[in-house]
Amino acid sequence: MPETTLPRRLLLAIAASGLALPAARAQSWPSRPVRIIVPFPPGGLVDVLARPVAQRLTAQLGQPFVVENRAGAGGNIGADVVAKAAPDGYTLLASSLGPLAVNQYIYRTMPYDTQRAFTPIVLLATTPKVMCVANARPWRDVAAVVAEAKARPGRLTGGSAGPGTSLHLALELFKQVTGTDIQHVPYRGAAMAVTDLVAGQIDMIIDNVPNILGQIRGGQVRPLAVATERRLPQLPEVPTMREAGVDLVFGTAFGMAAPAGTPPEIISRVAEVATAALRDPEVGGRLAEQGAILGGGTPEQFAALIERERSLLEPVIRGAGIRAE
Repeated sequence: MPETTLPRRLLLAIAASGLALPAARAQSWPSRPVRIIVPFPPGGLVDVLARPVAQRLTAQLGQPFVVENRAGAGGNIGADVVAKAAPDGYTLLASSLGPLAVNQYIYRTMPYDTQRAFTPIVLLATTPKVMCVANARPWRDVAAVVAEAKARPGRLTGGSAGPGTSLHLALELFKQVTGTDIQHVPYRGAAMAVTDLVAGQIDMIIDNVPNILGQIRGGQVRPLAVATERRLPQLPEVPTMREAGVDLVFGTAFGMAAPAGTPPEIISRVAEVATAALRDPEVGGRLAEQGAILGGGTPEQFAALIERERSLLEPVIRGAGIRAE
């Protein structure tokens, strides 16, 4: 019967050639601090999600996991740092799905290959969207907004955090589903759009719940519907879009990724610790109170979500002609 085990000399040759190094690196990881690049400014939703997870990774794995903000170009600048980093587990990405899924359809040039540059790790959370209108407007439900938009095509205004942002995409999806023409008004950030909504300078916004929950609770804007499967515990009196007669379910997903080629043992370990952190009321409870729908799960599940996002939003982006430099 032929020998099926590798000769010792061949094993030594493989080890000497470096082919055995990835497994060895994975077993000893982490042996030094790990960077988690957030490709957006401090204080944003990604930052708020990444920091408590980084603290738990630090506690569990015995090395500092340091959040580093590298903002610009819709997240592409920071994501490019990760895309070009060594695939050794010491540079990770925490981001919305823009840099991972849809920026490739918005930006004329990309510094990395979106579909090949990263290995998905884990979904951190999804932030649901809520449609709000200015208190100065008379509309009390979504049907009234749709009726007004159809009666006055192009006259109603909807704010966003900028071209190609999730708020802009939510507005375009709403227009597509309802067959309406609403003028898009881009701002440099969601906070500026909400400020103008409160002042009555624009008619409406479809924003992330954590961004606008304070203004809703303070009575500064009027919520009409949430773009979720079920009503939200934070806004139990607000109907879903489907209850309001509009087939729209859409949120902003945030997750972690690593450079392509990072050892699967490292990917799985980060996903495992992050999921446990999100399930912990001390971590996840604080995030849920702000309107986040907590994630967790496997790398495969997050990869599937990224693909669904691409399939959903590519035709919307192309149909609306959304472009950024």
